[in-house]
Amino acid sequence: MRKIINSPENFVDETMEGIIAAYGDCLKLYNGDKRILLSGYPTREGKVGIITAGGSGHLPVFLGYVGSGLLDGCTVGNVFASPSAQKMADTIRACDKGSGVLCILGNYGGDKMNMAMACEEVELEDDIVTRTVLVCDDVASAPKEKADKRRGVAGMIYAFKVAGAAANLGLSLDEVADKTRKALDHIRTIGVALSPCVVPEVGVPTFSIEDDKIEVGMGIHGEKGIEVCDMMTADQIAELAVNKILEDMPVPEGSRVSVMVNGLGATPKEELLIVYRRVHQLLTEKGITLVLPHIGEYATSMEMAGLSVTIMHLDDELESLLRAPAASPFYTNSNLP
Repeated sequence: MRKIINSPENFVDETMEGIIAAYGDCLKLYNGDKRILLSGYPTREGKVGIITAGGSGHLPVFLGYVGSGLLDGCTVGNVFASPSAQKMADTIRACDKGSGVLCILGNYGGDKMNMAMACEEVELEDDIVTRTVLVCDDVASAPKEKADKRRGVAGMIYAFKVAGAAANLGLSLDEVADKTRKALDHIRTIGVALSPCVVPEVGVPTFSIEDDKIEVGMGIHGEKGIEVCDMMTADQIAELAVNKILEDMPVPEGSRVSVMVNGLGATPKEELLIVYRRVHQLLTEKGITLVLPHIGEYATSMEMAGLSVTIMHLDDELESLLRAPAASPFYTNSNLP
């Protein structure tokens, strides 16, 4: 294992120290806790709080979306491991402004179990009302009739953005949750992997794949995909992704979509742009208009090589929420056309 670290056991804490050293003017730790990151951007009392939680190793997810018009806080665990319920509860407390807190989670067992305990604790002890919305956008992880079993992957960034914008409008907790669920009903993702990653404290690759192969549908923790096939061209990857997503979520001619081509950690942006180029061609040929493109690293898996494609089918409301101003040290939508 070759990584630019000090010691595996300090990987997460030192990452958090680096975030605060770099961006301490707009982000902060909760009472010095290196597993709870809070927004330092101005906000108002009475706004619905928006939080998330999950394992480290996926920057900018989850920590990178704490900011203005996005998340108010994030609890982070060890690499690919859920944070504790107690730290999740502390994050909820820190982000409650009097109108309750929305918890947005990827559909992973440990995260769901711990967040359920955290919500129960704050509701009983602090009288804080919570709602939880699960992200299940990965079309490869379960068939359409079992969509509630699907993993949450890069589509969660769109969910964070919509929830943050809805909360800033002054909507109630239930209304913000409804807007977020609506967004997720219009989001699908599929990924491909070319090489594994190494979890620092484990020290060995999470899986193996031959040099001339590509795995379709692999999860961001190395979960098994739907098939291993011969290496494909960028155009073939784009065509596969668009076809799989549109089979699952038909998008009519005349629609508007936002597309995210997301690098998993070790894929150059030039390659992502080549894939986006073909996605743009395919959708345009179908009479679909592309707006607000997201191309880059939005949800990674350490140094895994590969990418995911996400399509968000927009209506006027969702597009307005997506266009609402948002900023964090890792994300801004001010540069999106």
